[in-house]
Amino acid sequence: QVQLVESGGGLVQPGGSLRLSCAASGIRLRWYPMAWYRQAPGKQRELVARVGSGGSTVYEDSVKGRFTISRDNAKNTVYLQMNSLEPEDTAAYYCYINVSGRASWGQGTQVTVSS
Repeated sequence: QVQLVESGGGLVQPGGSLRLSCAASGIRLRWYPMAWYRQAPGKQRELVARVGSGGSTVYEDSVKGRFTISRDNAKNTVYLQMNSLEPEDTAAYYCYINVSGRASWGQGTQVTVSS
Protein backbone atom coordinates (compact mmCIF):
# COMPACT_ATOMS: atom_id res chain seq x y z
CA GLN A 1 0.00 0.00 0.00
CA VAL A 2 1.35 3.38 -1.04
CA GLN A 3 1.65 5.97 1.70
CA LEU A 4 2.75 9.56 1.21
CA VAL A 5 3.58 11.79 4.18
CA GLU A 6 4.12 15.52 3.70
CA SER A 7 5.97 17.80 6.09
CA GLY A 8 7.55 21.23 6.18
CA GLY A 9 4.54 23.52 6.08
CA GLY A 10 4.04 26.45 8.42
CA LEU A 11 3.53 30.17 8.79
CA VAL A 12 5.93 32.41 6.87
CA GLN A 13 6.06 36.09 6.04
CA PRO A 14 5.71 37.31 2.45
CA GLY A 15 9.03 36.94 0.67
CA GLY A 16 10.06 34.03 2.87
CA SER A 17 10.89 30.44 2.00
CA LEU A 18 9.78 26.95 2.96
CA ARG A 19 10.78 23.48 1.83
CA LEU A 20 8.12 20.80 1.73
CA SER A 21 8.99 17.12 1.83
CA CYS A 22 6.98 14.10 0.73
CA ALA A 23 8.26 10.77 2.03
CA ALA A 24 6.89 7.63 0.42
CA SER A 25 6.52 4.10 1.67
CA GLY A 26 5.18 1.00 -0.02
CA ILE A 27 6.66 1.96 -3.37
CA ARG A 28 9.93 2.92 -4.99
CA LEU A 29 9.37 6.46 -6.25
CA ARG A 30 12.21 6.36 -8.77
CA TRP A 31 10.00 4.75 -11.41
CA TYR A 32 7.13 7.22 -11.25
CA PRO A 33 6.30 10.86 -11.92
CA MET A 34 5.43 12.78 -8.77
CA ALA A 35 3.48 15.97 -8.26
CA TRP A 36 2.58 18.63 -5.73
CA TYR A 37 -0.93 20.07 -5.69
CA ARG A 38 -2.44 22.77 -3.51
CA GLN A 39 -5.92 23.74 -2.45
CA ALA A 40 -6.87 27.10 -0.99
CA PRO A 41 -10.14 27.59 0.92
CA GLY A 42 -13.07 27.80 -1.48
CA LYS A 43 -10.95 26.89 -4.49
CA GLN A 44 -10.33 23.76 -6.51
CA ARG A 45 -7.20 21.71 -6.02
CA GLU A 46 -4.59 22.73 -8.60
CA LEU A 47 -1.34 21.32 -9.88
CA VAL A 48 1.69 23.24 -8.61
CA ALA A 49 4.60 21.23 -9.97
CA ARG A 50 5.40 17.85 -11.43
CA VAL A 51 8.65 15.91 -11.81
CA GLY A 52 9.04 12.99 -14.19
CA SER A 53 10.88 9.79 -13.41
CA GLY A 54 13.76 11.15 -15.49
CA GLY A 55 13.77 14.49 -13.72
CA SER A 56 11.87 16.65 -16.20
CA THR A 57 9.73 19.31 -14.52
CA VAL A 58 6.53 21.24 -15.15
CA TYR A 59 5.28 24.22 -13.13
CA GLU A 60 2.07 26.15 -12.77
CA ASP A 61 2.60 29.62 -14.26
CA SER A 62 2.29 31.57 -11.02
CA VAL A 63 5.10 29.64 -9.31
CA LYS A 64 7.61 29.54 -12.17
CA GLY A 65 10.93 30.98 -11.07
CA ARG A 66 9.95 30.78 -7.39
CA PHE A 67 9.30 27.08 -6.71
CA THR A 68 11.54 24.11 -7.46
CA ILE A 69 10.45 20.47 -7.38
CA SER A 70 13.10 17.81 -6.94
CA ARG A 71 13.41 14.17 -6.02
CA ASP A 72 15.89 12.11 -4.03
CA ASN A 73 15.34 8.55 -5.15
CA ALA A 74 17.78 7.19 -2.58
CA LYS A 75 15.63 8.71 0.19
CA ASN A 76 12.37 7.91 -1.60
CA THR A 77 11.39 11.55 -1.10
CA VAL A 78 10.17 14.43 -3.24
CA TYR A 79 10.69 18.07 -2.28
CA LEU A 80 9.15 21.41 -3.12
CA GLN A 81 11.41 24.39 -2.44
CA MET A 82 9.28 27.52 -2.26
CA ASN A 83 10.95 30.93 -2.39
CA SER A 84 9.58 34.47 -2.57
CA LEU A 85 6.33 33.28 -1.06
CA GLU A 86 3.23 35.42 -1.56
CA PRO A 87 -0.06 35.52 0.37
CA GLU A 88 -1.68 33.92 -2.69
CA ASP A 89 0.43 30.80 -2.07
CA THR A 90 -1.51 30.14 1.13
CA ALA A 91 -3.06 26.69 0.80
CA ALA A 92 -2.89 23.08 1.89
CA TYR A 93 -0.20 21.35 -0.18
CA TYR A 94 -0.57 17.71 -1.20
CA CYS A 95 1.81 15.15 -2.63
CA TYR A 96 0.43 12.94 -5.42
CA ILE A 97 1.37 9.79 -7.28
CA ASN A 98 -0.49 7.72 -9.83
CA VAL A 99 0.52 4.08 -10.09
CA SER A 100 -1.12 2.16 -12.93
CA GLY A 101 -4.20 4.34 -12.76
CA ARG A 102 -4.48 4.28 -8.99
CA ALA A 103 -4.03 7.69 -7.42
CA SER A 104 -2.60 8.22 -3.96
CA TRP A 105 -2.52 11.46 -1.98
CA GLY A 106 -0.77 12.50 1.18
CA GLN A 107 -2.64 14.04 4.10
CA GLY A 108 -1.48 17.53 3.19
CA THR A 109 0.60 20.19 4.91
CA GLN A 110 -0.63 23.73 5.49
CA VAL A 111 1.32 26.70 4.17
CA THR A 112 0.24 30.14 5.37
CA VAL A 113 1.91 33.27 4.02
CA SER A 114 1.03 36.29 6.11
CA SER A 115 2.62 39.25 7.83
